[in-house]
Amino acid sequence: MKHGTTMFLKIAVVLIGLPVLALCVFVLPQVVLEAFEHAKDGKQLGYIVLGLIFIMYGSAIPFYFALYQAFKLLTYIDKNNAFSQISVQALKNIKICAIVISGLYVIALPFIFVIAEWDDAPGLVLIGMVISGASLVIAVFAAVLQRLLQEAITIKSENDLTV
Repeated sequence: MKHGTTMFLKIAVVLIGLPVLALCVFVLPQVVLEAFEHAKDGKQLGYIVLGLIFIMYGSAIPFYFALYQAFKLLTYIDKNNAFSQISVQALKNIKICAIVISGLYVIALPFIFVIAEWDDAPGLVLIGMVISGASLVIAVFAAVLQRLLQEAITIKSENDLTV
């Protein structure tokens, strides 16, 4: 693979992380403040929103770790180290991160449902389900790639021993 292609993918990985960083720094704290302002009847909705925000911040950690692993994987490809155990380990880490993110958003679905009921916006539940489903698809894709790469490494090592 040409160096330019992996450079483009590295830039894409960085650009994927920027909107999530902006969301965590600028949007989510504002949402918490507004939820507490508008919840005049005991602030129960504010606490529900706060629980959802904690889950969203918690999912940012495995998200950025997975992006870091993808960046490392692209670096291994640059160094002609794609067919190695460290590449398999990076894919395994990406798979685990995607499963964690999916699990966190499954846990968040009841919170999202309460907020959707209060705001009369059923589309919020769909958004939570899409995030959880997309993470699950990424986990399955990473698992398939991990298995294929492991088998390719095994075949490569057998061919090296044959020669």
